[in-house]
Amino acid sequence: MQSEIVREKLIDWYATHRRRLPWRATSDPFAIWVSEVMLQQTQVATAIPYYLRFMDRFPTPAHLAAANIQEVLKLWEGLGYYSRARNLHRAAGVVTSRFNGKVPDDPEAFRSLPGVGDYIAAAVLSIAFGRVLPVVDGNVKRVLSRLLEIDTPVNRSGAHKIFRMPAKALICPKQPADFNQAIMELGALVCRPKNPGCGTCPLSDLCRANRHQTTTDYPKRNASRKIPHRHLAIGVILKKGKMLVVQRPMDGFLGGMWEFPAVPADDGETDKAAIESLMAVETGLKLAVDQRLTRIRHAYTHFTLTGDVYVCRHLAGRVRLKSTHGHRWVTLRSLAGLPLHKANHKFLDALKSALVP
Repeated sequence: MQSEIVREKLIDWYATHRRRLPWRATSDPFAIWVSEVMLQQTQVATAIPYYLRFMDRFPTPAHLAAANIQEVLKLWEGLGYYSRARNLHRAAGVVTSRFNGKVPDDPEAFRSLPGVGDYIAAAVLSIAFGRVLPVVDGNVKRVLSRLLEIDTPVNRSGAHKIFRMPAKALICPKQPADFNQAIMELGALVCRPKNPGCGTCPLSDLCRANRHQTTTDYPKRNASRKIPHRHLAIGVILKKGKMLVVQRPMDGFLGGMWEFPAVPADDGETDKAAIESLMAVETGLKLAVDQRLTRIRHAYTHFTLTGDVYVCRHLAGRVRLKSTHGHRWVTLRSLAGLPLHKANHKFLDALKSALVP
């Protein structure tokens, strides 16, 4: 396969068909960086309003570095994968202190920043600075696997290095930014996971899978492991008109986010018993369950969740937390100012209806 032909066809196609996206209207490395962090594991349509709000509030690394992490998480609220926000906040501090507020264009320096891996480094440095570094994300793997009939499962350990080799061979050294964006755009708009638009693909005459009619066989994937399921009893603990919320440890899962206390409810143990025993131990409070509010369901990357939510009454005791970072007694109004993860948002309307006459 002639790399020059692939490059020419892709870049010409991109010039005509690329979407007008806010981060494509700027050459600011920081803005491009923010967009790429947000776009990891997130759809473009979902990311756009978050990006616009984030850049309006934090137009430079210095603005972000000076912000409280709680404000950063609040702006990120609902976007998920909150370690992205925490790492970006930490990285902005390093850029401000070590690099005079300027995003470094040196690959080694940029890769040293918190949260910057192979994909982020290649995307930002190629788009913002013209570095000849190939991007390899899900869209690129799908395009390459069909174009070259690569049998390596895209979710196999070590697949990134295998797909990086053809990506490196194909990247246009004169227009790395356009090429990288073009191949990602092709995967997003044409070479889709299902029902790919082979009839409108600029590489259709070069694509081995299209030629052999094996498009639906690619990309190859290893069978996914069964995702575990968890059942939680969630307590809305009331005391003098306020509710107890707790903060998750900063460096753990959903780090820094706030939530209502929750405990696992094992098979054979009622939610009421779990709250009045396990949650009492977890919070140091003596509690009484007044009513079941609702049930929520939520899916994370590595597990699914069912949560039964109960309105509880504080009977006695002071808060002494076992495994959370901090706590507050809040009203519904002050709760709105805290970053809550999406699972808790799913029962806020039911909670407001129950508490507001």
